[in-house]
Amino acid sequence: MKAARLHARGGPELLVYEDAPRPDPAAGEALIRVYAAGITPTELTWPETYRTPDGHERLPTIPGHDVSGVVEALGPGVSEVSPGDAVYGLVAFPRDGSAAEYVAVRAADLAPKPPTLDHVHAAAVPLSALAAWQALFVHAGLAAGQRILIHGAAGGVGAFAAQLARWRGAHVSATASVRHHDFLRELGVEAAIDYRTTRFEEVLRDVDVVLDTIGGDTMERSWRVLRRGGTLVSVAAPPPPEPARDAGVRGIYFIVEPSRVQLVEIARLLDAGEVRPVLDAVLPLARAREAFERGLAGHVRGKIVLRVDETEAIP
Repeated sequence: MKAARLHARGGPELLVYEDAPRPDPAAGEALIRVYAAGITPTELTWPETYRTPDGHERLPTIPGHDVSGVVEALGPGVSEVSPGDAVYGLVAFPRDGSAAEYVAVRAADLAPKPPTLDHVHAAAVPLSALAAWQALFVHAGLAAGQRILIHGAAGGVGAFAAQLARWRGAHVSATASVRHHDFLRELGVEAAIDYRTTRFEEVLRDVDVVLDTIGGDTMERSWRVLRRGGTLVSVAAPPPPEPARDAGVRGIYFIVEPSRVQLVEIARLLDAGEVRPVLDAVLPLARAREAFERGLAGHVRGKIVLRVDETEAIP
């Protein structure tokens, strides 16, 4: 099969489009013929990208953890999916990913592809939507009527978080450059703050939840906007305990996990038009290096997706 692989730890310049062995599904796994793969620009820096589940080094390695495709074959003991099923899902991080023509995935992590989406749009969903869902509803317990501030709301996770928060009935504020403000209002953001001209902590108070996808100085300033008893949840970096304790709030860091159950619910919302995926760019698998370079350049709106099966129409 063709795949985008790295033979050493490094950046996009080390990605090679080449022939690679087609994986065989082990017990509990499904072999997916990949139609489209979403990428996360920073994943080439993650330790898990170069490790097996038991901690051994994994090189060469295939990136990409969002997948949409069709079940090709099954390993022993699989009952969740059948050959020919159109599925989407999040490939667990310490294993080869979806930037390839085939990928072996834990069958329990796969969900039926939303029928209203083509594979390219479906591949933009799993990691970002699951991270947003888990941040808002599992870790922060966001409820209707609460106030949430989303940092980096135009990005992959932020765009889903804005839509899910609106669906839940929360009041949504967001930081982003001014060129994204009209787009964010379309997603349900009520107050869009240009971080280049306005310090968000000077205009917001008594926020129930902050979702931080940025880290650094943005996180440090976010403690000031939370009400006592509020929650800062970060996908960027672990919050230090002292500021949270001093502000009387919770600080939570988590790493997104695959979830078939949550993907089924997200698919229902997608098919109902309650939320939608946002595509920044779609590139063929052979241009994986360019896709990662584009993502690392910053200011991406939504998700970058690799189109692996060239027979599917370009969106």
